[in-house]
Amino acid sequence: MNPNIIKAAIGGGVATGVALVAAPLIVGAMGFTAAGISAGSIAAKMMSAAAIANGGGVAAGSIVAVLQSIGAAGLSFVAKVGLAFVCGPVGALIGLKIP
Repeated sequence: MNPNIIKAAIGGGVATGVALVAAPLIVGAMGFTAAGISAGSIAAKMMSAAAIANGGGVAAGSIVAVLQSIGAAGLSFVAKVGLAFVCGPVGALIGLKIP
């Protein structure tokens, strides 16, 4: 089998796996948690700015609302597919550059 195909497959798999694990961890570290937004966190500052910009509320579908949804429930199936769709080919290209 062609070694480039093996390197691309490994790179794509690793990149996708890392993205699917890292994304929820990063969102949680920002302060978007299952219990709500953590006081004093980056998430709290983002929520405050969004509320000020929207006259006191956080708009549905805004970045703050989406990140809180991820923090509370994890990534949706569609989000996981999207990450895999983007990260897989990028990882494959990186894998091809490894000697």
